[in-house]
Amino acid sequence: MHFFADLHIHSRYSRATSTDMSIEALWKWAQLKGVSVVGTGDFTHPRWFSELNEKLIPVGNGLFQLKEVPFTDQIPELCKAEVFFMPTAEISCVYSKRGKTRKIHAIVLVPEFKSAKRINTVLTKIGNLSADGRPTLGLDAKGLLRIVLDEEPDALFIPAHAWTPHYSLFGSASGFDSIEECFEELTPYIYAIETGLSSDPPMNWRLSLLDHIALVSNSDAHSPKKIAREATIFDTKIDYRSIAEAIKTRVGLKGTVEFYPEEGKYYFDGHRRCGVCLSPEETYKNRGLCPVCGKKVTIGVLNRVEQLADRKSDYTPKGAAPYYSLIPLAEIIAGVFGAGVNTKRGQAIYYDLLQRFGNELKVLTDTPLAHISEAGYLEVANAIASMRMGRVEIMPGFDGQDGKIRLLGP
Repeated sequence: MHFFADLHIHSRYSRATSTDMSIEALWKWAQLKGVSVVGTGDFTHPRWFSELNEKLIPVGNGLFQLKEVPFTDQIPELCKAEVFFMPTAEISCVYSKRGKTRKIHAIVLVPEFKSAKRINTVLTKIGNLSADGRPTLGLDAKGLLRIVLDEEPDALFIPAHAWTPHYSLFGSASGFDSIEECFEELTPYIYAIETGLSSDPPMNWRLSLLDHIALVSNSDAHSPKKIAREATIFDTKIDYRSIAEAIKTRVGLKGTVEFYPEEGKYYFDGHRRCGVCLSPEETYKNRGLCPVCGKKVTIGVLNRVEQLADRKSDYTPKGAAPYYSLIPLAEIIAGVFGAGVNTKRGQAIYYDLLQRFGNELKVLTDTPLAHISEAGYLEVANAIASMRMGRVEIMPGFDGQDGKIRLLGP
């Protein structure tokens, strides 16, 4: 069965997240977006874990569903669908290795709450799990992987947003140059990496060291509306073992939904305080220093990929899964009508399109443009056409500053 999964999200107990991040809101927005399997996020947090156990029931396939279905009247008929939850968490490891401070984030996926509870019990002895939905532990990432596998052999451990400068496996500020450097003898248990918002599959294809690694994408959503801004496409049974096997073997992993990486916060190099955005070539000419204040710039994802790549930028591996660079529908509507994403007009148009054609991912990828135009949304149809053709102009993001994207005419 062909479906979308978003396995990296957060609860309202994580820092800088919306208070709207509830299980019910995730259930609602998964349907509006077109996502069949959603990560619970934050199973390490005691209060969120208690809420998950209270509101979700196992359905016999390693996944969970809501016990009580709320506010179905808020979901357009064509969007209504089953939503399954997978127990997931993101954990931050901060430690010293080989004379350098390392900061590595990882996503942990498990098939049942009993597994999550066992992992939580061990981690409670290492750090304070109630301080943040994404706990920070003074623990080697390899050590965390060992704990996870000891407590749940069927768990999946995926390095999160693998290229982000400050908190990732390959990050320029605190990461490693290879998977083996980080995980050593446990490297065979790393089956996938999450590419993150500032990189896409073609950037990762440039590294032969990733040839045997699955590339997955998730939203890392901090609010319900951000679900599926990135996602992974599967063609398997909807159950934990089938999804895990697809990630391990790449059979049944049919592609990803991507941000335009330039729009991510760390695509280019730069110094946000000085408003300086630099290409890798410009950084090299400036010897890695900000031309305004003279301090070191933050080395972004593109530059870091260039440092580790052993292939040209146009390389495509044989049998590589496709990817789809999309712009959220609400942002397209805002650009077309000059109405803010959260304005009444913008929301009214958004829901009208969903009522007519189905969930957002369907509107963005599959709905015939002629149908959208015939419904009275010619400009929206033209904008989606431009997006599908990749006709965009982007001011790249840098040093925590979002990039700015503009759709060009068809």
